[in-house]
Amino acid sequence: MEDPILTSDERDAINAGRWFASLSASLRHDILRLSNVKRYEFGDQIAARGDPSKYWIGCAKGAVRVSSTSISGKQITLTYVEPGDWFGDVEMVDGGTHTHDSIAHGETTVLRVARADFQMLLSLHIELYEAILRLHARRIRQLYGIVTDLNTLTLRARLAKQLIHLARRPSKRDVSHTVEMRVSLQLWQHELAQLLGASRQRVNAELKAMEREDVIRVERSRGLVVRDHDALKRIVKEEIRAGIQ
Repeated sequence: MEDPILTSDERDAINAGRWFASLSASLRHDILRLSNVKRYEFGDQIAARGDPSKYWIGCAKGAVRVSSTSISGKQITLTYVEPGDWFGDVEMVDGGTHTHDSIAHGETTVLRVARADFQMLLSLHIELYEAILRLHARRIRQLYGIVTDLNTLTLRARLAKQLIHLARRPSKRDVSHTVEMRVSLQLWQHELAQLLGASRQRVNAELKAMEREDVIRVERSRGLVVRDHDALKRIVKEEIRAGIQ
C-alpha cells in the first residue's frame, strides 16, 4: 500500500537513524523529498533474490528480514533491518540484482528512492559518496564479527550478544542496566534460531537456561524481556576470556 505521507513517529524513526543523522541537513531533505512511502503487511515480500533492483530503501516502521534459502530449503536469516536503517545501496552502486530476499516483519513502512533519483542525489551531494562508503564499512565490520562469532563462540554467547543487540535503546537508553528492557523486535524461537544459525531446539534450551538464571523473561504473547543486561555482557566476556586462555 502506497501512502505519500510518513506519520510523525515514522519520520522521527528515520531521522533518529545514526547514519542518516550524520548527513547534512540539505542531503537529508533531498533524500526525503525524492522518496516515496510504501507500507507492507507482515510477511509481504519487499524484494526477491535475483530480481532487478529498483530502489534504495529505508525502514521507517516495523522491520525487514533479509534472508535466503539454501538448496535444501533451509531458511537463513542474515539480519533484520530496523527503523532508521537503510539497505539496497549495494545494488544501486553496482547495478546488480538483489542478493537476498527482503520480507516485512510486522506492519512495516519503508521509504523508497528510485535508482534514477539515487543517481541524482550522488550528483547533487558529493558527501553521499563518502557516506555510502562509511555505511558499507560498518556492514563489513559487522559481517566480520558474525563470522568470527560463529567460529569462536558457543551458541550461549552468541545468543547473549544477539539479545544485547536486540534490546538496545537507540534513544533514551537508561544509564543504569538494572531496568528491564523489552526486546522491541519480536521474534519467535525459530526466527531467532535462523538468525543465529542454530536449531530451534538448541536455542530454546539456552533461552530456558537464561530464564532460570533470571537473566531474561520469556513472555509467550509479548516476546523477550532482558532482566539483567550486565549478566548477558558477562556471559560474552567469560566466553571470550576462556577462548583466549
